[in-house]
Amino acid sequence: MILSRAITLIESQLSSDKELAQQVLEQILPHSGRSVRIGITGVPGVGKSTFIEAFGKNLTKAGKKLAVLAIDPTSKRSKGSIMGDKTRMEELSHDPLAYIRPSPSGGSLGGVANKTRETMLLCEAAGFEVIFIETVGVGQSETLVKGMVDFFLLLMLAGAGDELQGIKKGIMEMADAVVITKADGTNQAATQRAVVEYQNALHLFPPTENGWYPEVKTCSALENRGLYDIWEMIERFSHQVRQNGFFHQNRQQQNLEWMHSLIRYALEEKFYQHPDVLQQLYKVESQVENEKWLPIKAATYLLSVFQNFPT
Repeated sequence: MILSRAITLIESQLSSDKELAQQVLEQILPHSGRSVRIGITGVPGVGKSTFIEAFGKNLTKAGKKLAVLAIDPTSKRSKGSIMGDKTRMEELSHDPLAYIRPSPSGGSLGGVANKTRETMLLCEAAGFEVIFIETVGVGQSETLVKGMVDFFLLLMLAGAGDELQGIKKGIMEMADAVVITKADGTNQAATQRAVVEYQNALHLFPPTENGWYPEVKTCSALENRGLYDIWEMIERFSHQVRQNGFFHQNRQQQNLEWMHSLIRYALEEKFYQHPDVLQQLYKVESQVENEKWLPIKAATYLLSVFQNFPT
């Protein structure tokens, strides 16, 4: 598939491939930007893959082309990554209107975020109308996803009173909607209580810039209930932010943030590849580990080595 080959090209670290990737992105840029970009995150055990597959199948049945991209932080210890998306979403992965692509980060969240943005542009140019960006990790990856999507969806379980204690306030504040999953069987009463608790929690946050008031929805992926309501809500959101000008403004701001993140990532990459830094790095790390140097002294010294002037 041409799209997969193009994504492999932009993920390549070879200098020759980077130049070609830049040319490809410049050529496809006029054909990108027309999708609805939806970030999806959730607490462990929330049934994120089951939700994405059921929600995605509803969209493809309606004739929409869907791409699912995963922010997939690679383990720094094992150097392995979570690449099971296609096996976890078996039906969706065989859907001719769907495309699933995990993105291993090689240990750098900044790196994977940039490649995910570029992958998103390629998917849009290929005609995908809806793009899901799924966070596989937790913590910083949510902030990165929020910075590249139009709508941010937080999946939660019933039993909100207990779980609200364990959810970072920042993640709740980022959400454009909270969806309580597994609202079926004996869980329905607890789900309705959770709706009230989450609505109360969301009302504590200050108004959003986009004029949208975050909503709380329930769904059962297994029984295919509530999924249409979620899509209808996203369409209402999209219409509202396009009407009030926030949609375009947000995309512009995200492009600026992307530029700055690319600068930071490129500088960090150059720093750690600098021959003089590589020569000194192990020795300086040992000094810090053995508490002979303060981290600030070590950082200042290595930066002076990189900049090639004395401290």
